[in-house]
Amino acid sequence: MKRIIVLVIAFLFVSCQKEIKKEDLINLNGYWEIKQVTKPNGEKKEYKVNETVDYFEVKNTIGFRQKVMPQFDGKFKTNEIKESIKIIDSNKTFFIEYTTDYGKWKEEILTLKDSTLVLKNKENLEYTYKKFKPFSLK
Repeated sequence: MKRIIVLVIAFLFVSCQKEIKKEDLINLNGYWEIKQVTKPNGEKKEYKVNETVDYFEVKNTIGFRQKVMPQFDGKFKTNEIKESIKIIDSNKTFFIEYTTDYGKWKEEILTLKDSTLVLKNKENLEYTYKKFKPFSLK
């Protein structure tokens, strides 16, 4: 009986998730800051302050991701290292495939809205990002 209840809940969770459309991929462009990481067992690690944010730039499913450090003057510092990315559509499930000189890996896009991004890697870690809002000293 417990298995049936778990399966029904899992089905409802999966069926309630918003399907990502190709048109939504434009939302990936811009600066994203990590908000939390959720482990497969449900344990969450919250991130209150981030020294770096991820900058994504994608055109026609090809682009890059770069770590940048926001500055108080509104500019960003970077080490100029970029990870090449490609968006892959696998039967209406979208993945970001990363390529560097050191390796290749991919993450599934679970959620992609104008202010929220959730990615899942092969270890089933879910990374929840929010759009970065620049510092303001005014």
